Amino acid sequence: MKCPVCNNTDSKVIDSRPTENGSIRRRRECLSCQKRYTTYEIIDAIPIIVIKKDGTREIFDRNKIVSGLMKACYKRPVTLNQINELSAEVETDLQNSLKTEHTSNEIGVIVMEKLRFLDEVSYVRFASVYREFKDAETFMEELRDLKEQRESKKADS
Repeated sequence: MKCPVCNNTDSKVIDSRPTENGSIRRRRECLSCQKRYTTYEIIDAIPIIVIKKDGTREIFDRNKIVSGLMKACYKRPVTLNQINELSAEVETDLQNSLKTEHTSNEIGVIVMEKLRFLDEVSYVRFASVYREFKDAETFMEELRDLKEQRESKKADS
């Protein structure tokens, strides 16, 4: 960081504060001329790339997850706030994975796992579209798996 007065690169931070837009405001003092100045640091996130089923790539859009969840949770006791929190958790999980590219399949699995604990009916709705159930039998298999997991959870409690 160069001092805007004397161009010296040595400074000390006097104060740091987060701003409303997510950046960090720092008040600095030049160690050479003792002048004070303000800098703003913007957190630069690496974009997440989604590899779709057809092999095309696009930038991750959390709104697509929200849209899918809204459809799955239609007329269910799930609030918009819960949907937004779930989609934010998915995005955070993807960013924390240290991978820059994820398949739509990986993302769908993460969404389904989180949705399963939020609302089982919404989970089944989402899974039926996501997994493209071909017939009633595959749908029934998913319901049996869900029932077995619920019963084993009750037994553990």
